[in-house]
Amino acid sequence: ERPLLTVVDEWESLLRGAARARLEQVLPGYLAPRRWFAGKARRIRGASIQELLPVSLPSGHAYLCFLQVTYDEGAPETYLLPLAFAAGERAATLARLEATAVVARVRAGAAQEEGVLYDAVFEPAFASALLDAMWRRRRLKGTRGEVAGAMARTYGALWQETGDGAGPAAPGRAGLRPSLLKGEQSNSNVVYGDGLMLKLFRKLEPGVNPDLEVGRFLNRRGFPHTPAVVGYLEYRPQRGESMTVGVLKAYVPNEGDAWQYTLDSLGHAFEHALSWHAEVEQQPLNTRTLLELTQQQRPPAAEEMIGTYLESARLLGCRTAELHLLLAAASDDPAFAPEPFSALYQRSLYQSMRNLSGRAFQLLDRRQGAGPEAARAEAARVLELRGEVLRRFRLVVGRTISALRTRTHGDYHLGQILYTGKDFQVIDFEGEPARPLSERRLKRSPLSDVAGMLRSFHYAAYSALLDREARGLVRPEDAAALEPWARFWYRWVAATFLRAYLVRAAERGFLPGSTEELHTLLDAHLLEKAVYELGYELNNRPAWVVIPIRGILQLVQG
Repeated sequence: ERPLLTVVDEWESLLRGAARARLEQVLPGYLAPRRWFAGKARRIRGASIQELLPVSLPSGHAYLCFLQVTYDEGAPETYLLPLAFAAGERAATLARLEATAVVARVRAGAAQEEGVLYDAVFEPAFASALLDAMWRRRRLKGTRGEVAGAMARTYGALWQETGDGAGPAAPGRAGLRPSLLKGEQSNSNVVYGDGLMLKLFRKLEPGVNPDLEVGRFLNRRGFPHTPAVVGYLEYRPQRGESMTVGVLKAYVPNEGDAWQYTLDSLGHAFEHALSWHAEVEQQPLNTRTLLELTQQQRPPAAEEMIGTYLESARLLGCRTAELHLLLAAASDDPAFAPEPFSALYQRSLYQSMRNLSGRAFQLLDRRQGAGPEAARAEAARVLELRGEVLRRFRLVVGRTISALRTRTHGDYHLGQILYTGKDFQVIDFEGEPARPLSERRLKRSPLSDVAGMLRSFHYAAYSALLDREARGLVRPEDAAALEPWARFWYRWVAATFLRAYLVRAAERGFLPGSTEELHTLLDAHLLEKAVYELGYELNNRPAWVVIPIRGILQLVQG
């Protein structure tokens, strides 16, 4: 239970009055464990409230608070933390059922009633107020700027009108009752009934968020495999560049994301794999690259073990290519017009890969003992291969690459794909949250997305295996026998996806013109993804670091 923060005349004084300093003292402790807080690897120096924008609720106000978080090293960051106050039974319910929402306990008012200061995204009335602000195109006035809302009028048919015909009905009256999506998220997502979904960005940066920008572009081009952008919330400061606060999209009925769908498929595959152990060892997988496997006929064991998921991988390869074909189409918008590879860009790409690997290998060297014991010998082998990794990266410079750079998804993996039961929908175009927004809007080779999905297949295969070990579903000796099958599953699923992608993407010449160039660029992006994952897991999930370690070993030694 959180300690009592202070006693105040009214809870709003925590945001504006002398008591505000008390609140700012407890904010770092609240922020640090949040899934959406990106500064976990740095030591927080302080958190201060920079902007307050009131949001009217039936019972009072909530506030959109912009926090500036400073660190002992590096640049400060801005985060969105909506705040509201609850007392009585509502406070008790929040403390009991939504403990992560509670920022602090407070006594407020003449009666000094005890309540809680909490994250307002857990408040349905707050979510409804944001939807109303977008529908009515309201402006929420703050101390240094305003948040403006906008929404496509064509979506008015999703709800009943209020008595004056001016906007959406009260929550629940028209099937738009808001509910917060739970689970690990780098942002906060609110679903309104079965019609709309609002993504609130927690880390805010100047400029338009790619999720809004790319989503609008694809909607204009008629891409049917992504949810339509319906509206947005934008912060407009009195000075400086605007920031995207939230994006409202049409909700797509689905059976979950492709990550869970893939794990379910792997569970069925592993149930049968042990009886085929002798068969898989006869497949000469490590002597062929993924590109070479795309030209090979799949063995019967792959058809039998992987089953219908091979068709899913093929379909996902086609959908990925169709996405890239639209993003590579000629455009009058400079933000989307394709550009050729240049010697300057290739040097910049290599330098970026080199810097990334330098940081990741330095971190691995310091934390070799942080991961599972079984991974320590493999970690030592990866450290010995850092020179070879750099050599692979260096191949992207000093040669002509006849390909185009385009806008891409930017953080493409199975968790960014919804499975509808028959097809796939691509979501979340904001790019890797750890990268600056300006970097996420850069044009890259579409093969960076392809590499992301291929690495995601690898992650799925090995995380399913680790999960079975952790839960005691397989004996240690059986787990060792399943590892070649995990690699076997990954290789043929990846090859199936890649083959379908390359065939479909060949309609427009944005990929490298020769097999050698294609192999060089794909190999570099695969290694870049694996090295990025290495640093991420060391900082966030040490128990999973074995997955990128094995990925790097297989890419370099295979």
